[in-house]
Amino acid sequence: MINRTLVEERLVLMTGYLKELQRLSEIPREAFLGDSVRVAAAESFLRRSLEAAFDVGRHILAKSGYLEMAGEYKSIARGMMELDVVDDCLGQALVRMAGYRNRLVHMYARVSDEELYEIIVHHLGDIRGFVVQVRDFVSRLDA
Repeated sequence: MINRTLVEERLVLMTGYLKELQRLSEIPREAFLGDSVRVAAAESFLRRSLEAAFDVGRHILAKSGYLEMAGEYKSIARGMMELDVVDDCLGQALVRMAGYRNRLVHMYARVSDEELYEIIVHHLGDIRGFVVQVRDFVSRLDA
């Protein structure tokens, strides 16, 4: 059985991280890039958002009988599509997010500040969409 409290707690965390990322995305490019503390904060909030998203996905898949898809990050994204937790468009974005999460964690030296800035300016909608679609999925469980 899906633990709705656990899912909602993660979504609330993600919403908080998104607020911080949105605030950072509104800083002019040069001011952002010139401030290592802002860059580090953006990286941390983004990584935490992605970790929370994949924690939610892993939990939903495992509790829905898709345990074999609940291990690797890209397979979590694909499983979320298969289970109709997220639509195909967002599912494909989640596959890309899984790859980026791995870069943030394992190849962090190759993540440029400019790349990070572009992501927080142009791609926060994918994370917002995840929060909305997961909440919608959980609400459909009651129907």
